[in-house]
Amino acid sequence: MTTSAARMEGALADRDRWTAEDCSIDRAVRAIGSRTSMLLMRESYYGTRRFEDFARRVGVTPAVAAARLRELVELGVLERTPYRDPGQRSRYEYALTPAGVDFLPVVMAFMHWGDRHLAEGGRPPLRADHHGCGADVRTALLCAEDHEVPLDELSFRAGA
Repeated sequence: MTTSAARMEGALADRDRWTAEDCSIDRAVRAIGSRTSMLLMRESYYGTRRFEDFARRVGVTPAVAAARLRELVELGVLERTPYRDPGQRSRYEYALTPAGVDFLPVVMAFMHWGDRHLAEGGRPPLRADHHGCGADVRTALLCAEDHEVPLDELSFRAGA
């Protein structure tokens, strides 16, 4: 068991003076909101665009898919664009926005954590690699100087 922890500095040192309402993690979790939303985002990274495909691939009812996709559009991580197949009524497909692309490291971190701690038989179901060079893709906590930052070297302070 590790006993490492980040260091809380300045006003954050008194943790009872700082609440979840001030926390970006709390805001992000509330905004994304559910397992279904995370899986819909996963599908958007895999190239899913059409409503029926999202509902089928995530394994949810059309009503649940519609509600979650609407929330993701309102959040600004997906956008709806109309399309029309010949002889059919107009429908919408969903595409990632720049904010949705920015969310990819979060989803990848979830995937890597699940691979490391929850994979059945110790083998992850997927492997992500860099198409350009073939190396495995990994998630890491890095500072602006590209140093990996372990938990016991991480400090938090109030934002400016």
